[in-house]
Amino acid sequence: MLAIRMQRNGRAHYPTYRIVVQESQRHPLSGRIVAEVGNYNPATKALTLDKEAVEKYLKNGAQPSSRVAFILKKNGVKLPKWYKEPNAKKVAAKHADKLRKNQPKEEAPAEAPAAESEAPVEAPAESEEKPAETDASKEA
Repeated sequence: MLAIRMQRNGRAHYPTYRIVVQESQRHPLSGRIVAEVGNYNPATKALTLDKEAVEKYLKNGAQPSSRVAFILKKNGVKLPKWYKEPNAKKVAAKHADKLRKNQPKEEAPAEAPAAESEAPVEAPAESEEKPAETDASKEA
């Protein structure tokens, strides 16, 4: 069975990939490939792809890897009906009850509401004094 997968090239910390058709039992670095159908540079997002060759191998039963299938789909290559997309991974937090957002909220102390009721009474008194100060500054 054939597989369409990415074969890593390039230098350290700067990978480039060849998109190759290879026997599925072989390791991607074994060097024994059936055909090279494209190149991909993840740093620049540059892609060269022989769409006709890819479609030919897909019709003959070559299985694309999940990353190659994503690239092919993004570039307008129709995947066969038998291809099943991999399930998206569901990430669940371990010990979700210990997360800060799931903890019960602490109630405010009882003194805070009393202080709030006094604050509005003082605010008008201050506002009355301010106009008087402005009048005094105008007179001087």
